[in-house]
Amino acid sequence: QVQLVESGGTLVQPGGSLRLSCAASGSIFSVVATNWYRQAPGKQRELVARITTGGSTNYADSVKGRFNISRDNAKNTVYLQMNSLKPEDTAVYYCRLDSILGNYWGQGTEVTVSS
Repeated sequence: QVQLVESGGTLVQPGGSLRLSCAASGSIFSVVATNWYRQAPGKQRELVARITTGGSTNYADSVKGRFNISRDNAKNTVYLQMNSLKPEDTAVYYCRLDSILGNYWGQGTEVTVSS
């Protein structure tokens, strides 16, 4: 049983920066990867970034060079640093932890990029 809590979402101006956090608690074992997804209004959920237990990272083409995923193992927290934000980045951002026993989702944090 794992609980994930996202935080950091807010209203931000185009070109601005924001850092999202995903704090995990519970029985965190057999983890394969941690992911950030997002879902914009009226659109399907998409994978934004992924980091594996080995430290490998992957990014959607739309965010490469602007977003960076990282983790702090001591805090059981994964971060998504978002720079040069665009209106099309507006979405609810979700954290998902993948383990060999199952996948766990957070409740999401809203990011709105607008002037």
